Formats: sequence, C-alpha cells, structure tokens
Amino acid sequence: MIEIKTKQEIEQMKPAGKFVGSILKDLRAMAKPGVNLLELDDYVKRQIESRRGAESCYVDYAPDFGTGPFRHYICLSVNDAVLHGVPFDYSLRDGDLLSMDLAISVDGWVGDSAISLVVGEHADPEDLRLIKATQDALEAGISQARAGNRLGDISAAVGDVAHENGYSVNVEFGGHGVGHVMHGDPIVPNDGSAHHGFKLRPGLVIAIEPWFMAGTDEIFQDPKDGWTLRSVDGSRGAHSEHTIAITEGDPIILTARDE
Repeated sequence: MIEIKTKQEIEQMKPAGKFVGSILKDLRAMAKPGVNLLELDDYVKRQIESRRGAESCYVDYAPDFGTGPFRHYICLSVNDAVLHGVPFDYSLRDGDLLSMDLAISVDGWVGDSAISLVVGEHADPEDLRLIKATQDALEAGISQARAGNRLGDISAAVGDVAHENGYSVNVEFGGHGVGHVMHGDPIVPNDGSAHHGFKLRPGLVIAIEPWFMAGTDEIFQDPKDGWTLRSVDGSRGAHSEHTIAITEGDPIILTARDE
C-alpha cells in the first residue's frame, strides 16, 4: 500500500535522513587504501549504538531476494559488485570502485541513501564517468519528483541518462517507498515511460536509486555470501541514492549530505 505522509510526518523523517547522510559523508572520508571493509561496517555499528532511537535496517533483514538474514550494518559493494554487498575481510586498494548503501531508522522513521566513489589517487576515467552517470540520473529523477507528474516521469528521466551515456538498465531492483519500513510501495524502476504510472502527490516519500554497470545489465548473486549482486561480465558498477519527499513545490532531499 502506498502511504502518503503529512507535513508533520515528513518533519519527523528528517532526523533519520540527516543521520544517514552524515554517516555516509564520514565514510567517504574514511574510505582510503588499506582501510578494511569491516572497519567501515564497525564504524556504522558504533554510530547507530551511540544514537538514541536509532536502529539498523539491515541487521537480521531477511527478504526473499537474499539468502538468510543480513548480518551487517551497511552494504559495501566493491568493483564488479553493485548492490547488497556484504562487508568482509578486505582492505581497500587504490583504484577500487566502492559503493556504500545505508539505511537507518531513527525514532521509527527510515532514511536510505547510497554513494559511490573511487578509492585513492588513481581513478580510472571510465569509473568516474560511470559514477557521474548515476549521480546525473539521480538528479534527473529528483527533478521529476513533483506533484502532478507520474512515477514513470522519474523512471524515464533516470533511464534517459543511462542510455545517453551508453549504459543499459536493469529494472529488477530500483527505488521504492520509504517510511516506517525501508522497502515499501511504490516501486520506482530505473527505466520506464514518461506520463505513465502512479500520479505523484504531496506527502509521498520515495528512494530514487540509479545503479548502472559499465558493460551489462545482467547480474548474479554471489554464492559465497548469498547476497552480493555482481555483474555477469565482471564490469564495474556504481550506485547513487537519496530519500526524497514530494511536496506542493520542490522535492525535499531528506538524506542530503552537505558536501
């Protein structure tokens, strides 16, 4: 069921979004060569434990698209991994493409956001182009998140940026409604037809999350952990996401990072 929030409820969602945004900003600064993925996961754990009313949306999460409960506090996807990356004993290397996806509940309301970056000093220009495409697609999607538009306007805007940059789009996983739960209705595909779908109304809160891979739109689930989604051809992936609220005017980015 699609939930429409009141103005007061959107105000109540802001602390969760701000908290998620601040942690991702910290993690961006921390993600240096030699830093272990488990260190980043532990940092998120400690931040959640130190914040009154905060709870992880990931620990013990067990949807049908994963294998068993998720046991970590953040999704960390490296290089050919693009979504649902399980943190493991791996030290980041110069040139790695790292995607970080974080969802936290504060006082019962969820904030969900993701960023991608290249670790260290030696970035492959193609990795930077891929990351920028997801960022541009996110901005394009947000620009269409206005009352009176249709859900398909957001999806089409995201997909157009992907296709303009030569990337194909997987629509198996995409954006979604956000509220008291991390994954709610409506589903927000990363490609679609403009002027179609649910009519956007003030009070709708959704996560828009473009994710693209450099050489394919096909993924497989890593059998080693039962969660991490990787490109079938080994090409790299990137992911950008914000939780936004639709209003009578401009959309509100609840997970803004003040960067």
